[in-house]
Amino acid sequence: MTHTYQITGMTCSGCQAKVQSLLTQVNGVKKVDISLAEGTAEITMQQHIHTTVLQQALADYPKYQLSEVAVHQNINTVTDDTENKSWLQTYKPILLIFAYILAISLIAASQTGHFETATLMRIFMSGFFLVFSFFKLLDLRGFAESYSMYDLVAKRWRGWAYLYAFIELGLGLAYALNLVPMAVNFITFIVMSLSIIGVLQSVFNKQKIRCACLGAVFNLPMSTVTIIEDGLMILMSAWMIIA
Repeated sequence: MTHTYQITGMTCSGCQAKVQSLLTQVNGVKKVDISLAEGTAEITMQQHIHTTVLQQALADYPKYQLSEVAVHQNINTVTDDTENKSWLQTYKPILLIFAYILAISLIAASQTGHFETATLMRIFMSGFFLVFSFFKLLDLRGFAESYSMYDLVAKRWRGWAYLYAFIELGLGLAYALNLVPMAVNFITFIVMSLSIIGVLQSVFNKQKIRCACLGAVFNLPMSTVTIIEDGLMILMSAWMIIA
């Protein structure tokens, strides 16, 4: 993944080379491209590195200050590599996840000798929330940064992004255990309805930002696929409330 940061204090090519050398030495950094004219550092890293770690690398040279000003503009921007991929290549991870969850759901729904639609939906929703919360919890901070870029609630309160991952985990367990189904379906309907608002705004505004559905693990662009994900959960929960 590649993030862009603002760097102040660089006045010459010597400063540029020094900052580049210091940041390159940070564990996990693969490549550093410094723009002296723009005062930015484009850092390619193996996994998300917290800003304080990068700032610490420059601590011995206080004239150089690294900030997150550009991070919030670019951390979730879809990279050129992603844009150049085919639709199937881009969404292969999420398509495979859906296929596996659907297969398990179909098996569970057929166990009694006759097909049970309610069981299919319950197991599918359980698998959906458990798997998606798993990827979010792998890098909770990275997910929160991505999610707060477009979610209606997380934009105003970053804590909601952290809480959201655990809400998904709780919903997944509740569906798996078939606990208080009416209450769980109502919670799902409300939470996913709130979530889809920000998704719709981003897609309709054609914002090229990363979808946070699979956390910060995969660089998936925001698109109609994201709308379908959230919409499917809303429709299933509504059906199970009414049925």
